[in-house]
Amino acid sequence: MATFATSEQLLVIIDPAARQADGESVRIAKDVLSAGAAAKVCLPEGPEEFARALGRRGSRRPVVVGDGRALVRAVTLLHRQRELAGCALSVVPVGDTSLAESLGVPAGTVAAARAVLDGAERRLDLLVDDSDGVVLGALGIPSVPVRAAAAEPVPLSSGRPWYRSLVRTLAARPVRLPAVPSPGTARLRVEVDGATLVDLDQPVEAVSVTPGTDGLASVEVRPLSLGAEATPLLAAGRTVTVTGADFRYRADAAVSGPVRRRTWRVAEGAWGLVLPADR
Repeated sequence: MATFATSEQLLVIIDPAARQADGESVRIAKDVLSAGAAAKVCLPEGPEEFARALGRRGSRRPVVVGDGRALVRAVTLLHRQRELAGCALSVVPVGDTSLAESLGVPAGTVAAARAVLDGAERRLDLLVDDSDGVVLGALGIPSVPVRAAAAEPVPLSSGRPWYRSLVRTLAARPVRLPAVPSPGTARLRVEVDGATLVDLDQPVEAVSVTPGTDGLASVEVRPLSLGAEATPLLAAGRTVTVTGADFRYRADAAVSGPVRRRTWRVAEGAWGLVLPADR
């Protein structure tokens, strides 16, 4: 794993949703990063400015201050520009921290910012679908509703301390993606490396796919149970294809679809995330 000197230049991109949701955590992250490295801070007002700032990073190492959606946005942009291989990303999670923490980023603003300064790059696998979308953590089919999260803060004065505390409390609640049955069932054909794991004649409650660290994705299918709990079907492979009537899926922090067929392939070691050196 590559390590980084604190004298290295950083490009700190602060997502607008993070500034709105928890300005205090944003301020702390900015102070810690600026004190430990030569940091240029960008405050984009929307996705286009976010993309422009990332594209103009030059030799600076990019640091995303924001939630899981902001991290996925950065990885997607670099993937589509074919620049992931040469760019190590860092993230200080503000808002919904579940995705970042599942990838090994420390909980807490100060700890995450210190990991940016003192950590090491770890290469991680990525799921890439046939529409060039990416999955960092996990995807679930059917899509599972997100529990209360503060993606869109209610229109109250964000300067009130109790409001910031409430937003942080709600945003910190984890989102459980894989293997949680949704209301109703689906008839899906799930193929792993060309072999059928479950076919359309077997209703399923949930399917989850998670990238690993060895070039293989872990697949779990929960068949519909009419009596005793059905045994999950497990497999691992480099490509996963799901076919069925219009279905939606949750990939990391977003719901996509409906689609009738989607294939995901594992891109081994496709992207680099800076994590604490001892992980």
